[in-house]
Amino acid sequence: MHIPDNFLSPTTCAVIGTTMLPIWKRAAAKVKKEMSRKKMPLLGICAAFSFLIMMFNLPLPGGTTGHAVGATLIAILVGPYGATIAVTIALAIQALFFGDGGVLALGANSFNMAFVMPFTGYYIYNLISSRIKGEKGKYLAAFIAAYISLNFAALFTAIEFGIQPLLFKDSVGNPIYCPYGLNVSIPAMMIPHLLLAGFIEGAFTAGILAYIKKLSPSIIEENIKENNKPIYVLLIFMIILVPIGLLASGTAWGEWGITEIKERIGFIPQGMKEGFDFRSLIPEYYVSGIPEILGYIISAVIGVILIFISVKLIVTIKNKRA
Repeated sequence: MHIPDNFLSPTTCAVIGTTMLPIWKRAAAKVKKEMSRKKMPLLGICAAFSFLIMMFNLPLPGGTTGHAVGATLIAILVGPYGATIAVTIALAIQALFFGDGGVLALGANSFNMAFVMPFTGYYIYNLISSRIKGEKGKYLAAFIAAYISLNFAALFTAIEFGIQPLLFKDSVGNPIYCPYGLNVSIPAMMIPHLLLAGFIEGAFTAGILAYIKKLSPSIIEENIKENNKPIYVLLIFMIILVPIGLLASGTAWGEWGITEIKERIGFIPQGMKEGFDFRSLIPEYYVSGIPEILGYIISAVIGVILIFISVKLIVTIKNKRA
């Protein structure tokens, strides 16, 4: 679901990025006002969780791959505004350091995964959980909310892809950016997400929510002795297991390289050929000279460290301005 650079026009990226500016501003203000200093480190934990879970690529129908995002779970834990900040941090680290998602497309990716998804999931979860009693009801609500929210995010992504050939063509009518219209992008994105990816997102969300409620309930409930150790154990466990994400073959729909695009449509759209070229530090989580599995684990560790440093800086700035 990560949109690379040059699949969307600079105009599209600018419009969606500008749309995100007041959302980020509002989210920062809400987090600053409502999240206590004691709870602030949870942003780092949640951002790290989202970063790691997105490294677990899974095979999807049609020969593509996909991944969970964790945005609904984070929204349940720290609220939708906190989830916006946490998932945005994860997406920014992925784009800037690992080339996973575009730098110019960061606003679009954030809109889909750090705004649409957590807010949709949060309100659906509250709506369903308020009508179903018992813990099992809350887990069912979390599953349904995560399933629906991931598919909403996929739909917005498909629309952003699909409008490109309608709006941006060269002098002979060839698409300049993403070459697939809505009639292709929507079914290509939605079918695998509706059939499989949404269920995986739901299962992850309900399962980890149950884990947190049992072993670290202080994250959800106030006036309980803080115990974040099980969460750090979970993060370490996920880091060890991230190479599972390497087992999925194929490329996620809409995340192809230039060579793959040419093989698919017979030419390279002008906007992709001459577009923005950003070289990340560790592209595609591949560390040169190191076995792929070890490099993937090292990338996960580096990503988590960068996330905690970023959140620490944010918290420090918040405290100085308080």
